[in-house]
Amino acid sequence: MISWLDIAAQISTSIDAPFIVERSYSVSGGCINQSFCIEGNNHRFFIKVNNAETVSMFEAEALGLQEIINSDTLRVPTPICWGKNENNAWLVLEYLEMNNNSSNGYAALGRGLAAMHQISSEKFGWAQNNTIGSTLQINEYSSDWIQFWQKNRLSYQFQLAKRILHTSKLIKLGENLISELDAFFPGTPPTASLLHGDLWSGNFSFDRMGQPILFDPAVYYGDRETDLAMTELFGGFSTTFYAAYKEAYPLDDFYKTRKTLYNLYHILNHLNLFGGSYLSQAEQMIKKLLAEIH
Repeated sequence: MISWLDIAAQISTSIDAPFIVERSYSVSGGCINQSFCIEGNNHRFFIKVNNAETVSMFEAEALGLQEIINSDTLRVPTPICWGKNENNAWLVLEYLEMNNNSSNGYAALGRGLAAMHQISSEKFGWAQNNTIGSTLQINEYSSDWIQFWQKNRLSYQFQLAKRILHTSKLIKLGENLISELDAFFPGTPPTASLLHGDLWSGNFSFDRMGQPILFDPAVYYGDRETDLAMTELFGGFSTTFYAAYKEAYPLDDFYKTRKTLYNLYHILNHLNLFGGSYLSQAEQMIKKLLAEIH
């Protein structure tokens, strides 16, 4: 049972004004959390609710949203507060009216993402771990991108696969790939760019004026190509988006190969979460990558 009284009390403190939940109703917002719109005292908020143990996940999401806000590039919902009680954890966000269609928004999204990717850090990673879906995402800082991707992304997912699925063929292919990661980076090492981290078509929209909005981030600093690669994983974004991005921030030719390497992380994560056909897809991706460098 959700205690709206506890949540309302924290909101009141955060906005420094009285707030009482006068109306609450369920809204779509992903498969991991319960999502609601709550209204009262002439305020409206979007809220995610889960078990009390998930409060660190909500804290990381709120801090990730704030990191993007601080970049002054693309709009995201402002985090209001997060907290927990005995039964639940919650994240309260600014409520934004969204419109799934925008004739000019994709170009703005491309330019905005290019600007966000030009916000950089001295090291790869982030100040804390977060989640990719419901899986822990390790963001331990590193000055070496290849080591970061090997240890914190691919190796971690392969370890999960070995423990959950015991698939020796996949693990052997993964070991072969990891031993040759250097071959995928023949040019200048990538910059540690500010990333959304989970940029598929379900995690962006447009406001009522047609301007882009990002949400549900898994923020860290890494190779910008990882964000671009994921936009192509589940159907892709519009050609207008890619043209605007590349005009603002051109891509290396080797991106066409590396995007498979970067999307392998997400396919492995889906394999570990859902199983099924993702096993065959992961194996085929690794074989394709190894063939590219042999």
